[in-house]
Amino acid sequence: MSYTHPYQDADFVLRHVVKFDELCADAGLDEANMDLAVAVLEEAGKMGSEVLAPLNWSGDQAGISLGENGVQEAPGFKEAYQQFAEAGWLSLGAEEEFGGQGLPNVLNTAVNEIWQSANISFALCPMLSMGAMESIGHHASHELQSAYLPKMASGEWTGTMNLTEPDAGSDLAAVKTRAVPNGDHYLITGQKIFITWGDHQMTENIVHLVLARLPDAPAGVKGISLFVVPKFLLESNERNAAHCLSVEHKLGIHASPTCVMEFKDAIGYIVGEPNKGLSYMFTMMNHARQAVGLQGLSISERAYQQARVFARERLQGTRRDGSRIPIIEHPDVRRMLMLMRASCEAMRALALVAAAEVDRAKHASDADTKAKHAARVELLTPIVKGWLTDLSQEMTYLNVQIHGGMGFIEETGAAQHYRDARILTIYEGTTGIQALDFIGRKTLSDQGAALGLYLAEMQATAEELRAANHLPASIIDGLESAIERGVMAREWLLKSAPADANLAGSASVNFLMLFGYLSGGWLMAKEAAVAQAQLAAGEGDIQFLKNKLITAQFYAEHLLPRTQVHLTAMLAGSETIMGLAEDAF
Repeated sequence: MSYTHPYQDADFVLRHVVKFDELCADAGLDEANMDLAVAVLEEAGKMGSEVLAPLNWSGDQAGISLGENGVQEAPGFKEAYQQFAEAGWLSLGAEEEFGGQGLPNVLNTAVNEIWQSANISFALCPMLSMGAMESIGHHASHELQSAYLPKMASGEWTGTMNLTEPDAGSDLAAVKTRAVPNGDHYLITGQKIFITWGDHQMTENIVHLVLARLPDAPAGVKGISLFVVPKFLLESNERNAAHCLSVEHKLGIHASPTCVMEFKDAIGYIVGEPNKGLSYMFTMMNHARQAVGLQGLSISERAYQQARVFARERLQGTRRDGSRIPIIEHPDVRRMLMLMRASCEAMRALALVAAAEVDRAKHASDADTKAKHAARVELLTPIVKGWLTDLSQEMTYLNVQIHGGMGFIEETGAAQHYRDARILTIYEGTTGIQALDFIGRKTLSDQGAALGLYLAEMQATAEELRAANHLPASIIDGLESAIERGVMAREWLLKSAPADANLAGSASVNFLMLFGYLSGGWLMAKEAAVAQAQLAAGEGDIQFLKNKLITAQFYAEHLLPRTQVHLTAMLAGSETIMGLAEDAF
């Protein structure tokens, strides 16, 4: 159950698809380049494989507990967190003004793949802290930023996100937690559920970001404000009235405490302006949605590595000379391994490309360029979150399948990855919510303009590849056919949705998945073109480049055709989906 970071593939994507050196130069980050990125990834790989990965299985088995002092994390986690914080990993992407290193988001994303693959339960804690820092950094007063961000960037404090309530799941308009003004602060009262790492003993303080309503707030989402609520008050170090009432008993991520939090006149400080809390929280949520998408890649990569090792070692069948046959020689096992490998490489490319768009939007030199990249971030975020996490369900399933009966036995560890992955399509907005966002806010709201530009960029790539004629025909043919399906899906949606109120919701998940597989195919084709050019020039690692070409061709032949399935289902419309009466179910 060991883990090794796939340096070569991450390096290849950063160098040739993201164009990391160019990104850093455009952003004015003079000290950041690929040499630094490689060094950072190598050090992170050591931390992941040597410190975090060994705690993954033991943490799953031990879980967490709730006692008089609050939540007690799994054995070894506190010591691992201290090493993690002391090494400066939480400060990687934080602003230099508050003790951060100010490195690109895309590099932080590549590093976070390591944490999530090595130990997803552990990694959820810094993931939430990074998201909380994003929200505070963008929207809080300078006074709050100065008070909280340095300690969070150093890892001395962690952060959480408190949205969901017992009567308000994804419907945040139903939030009831209240905030009453009291001098220079507010008194927060209410209950929040499903709060990841809501309590623990690993740090001196925990910074809760809490959605609540002011007494005179308007109804609905327009009346929500955002507050910083520390576990311990900064001036007096007294315990604030924010406590974990209970912890959930979950299918997976057992070493990540999921808390029911109670606030009883807890002291809090408003972030930004009143009644704008939801938009502020979306800064954290969008960060978290790309981060959770990355978790889909990470758990898939961990499952692929485990399946690969098992397939090499597991003997099934006998040759004529009496020797046993490792199952990796069986074609169907190869099919499953190739599905895992190709999917991981496509997911990695998309996750890093989307993360790089955040950097390009942030550092753009003019308003038009900033708007262009910000729109691409908005477009790609639901695809990253929805497609990567949905695909991770299949990838971790295939790991269990390759293990056969042993995969159903907990001690092999394959089942843990399958269980841990299951939450990914649910939290930070279910797949259905991501799909509605993609088809509604990101496509119908601008009459498909941003999506049209995205398709045009893909089409330009396909034309370049066709003109060069250096790649296997199945890669170019597969990409062109998938792009045609994407164009057809967009045009059909824009034409048909106005006449059918149920159509967008009925088609949304298939629409998102079509563009997920298409995005992966586009990026794999771009990688294949780079690999082919390097082979022709006699550059690079020849075996890696040949493997990249084969994997890209497999993706085009075995995964891109799924775009046709999703298009066909879309075009069926809403009639049979909505056809049965409610009492027929």
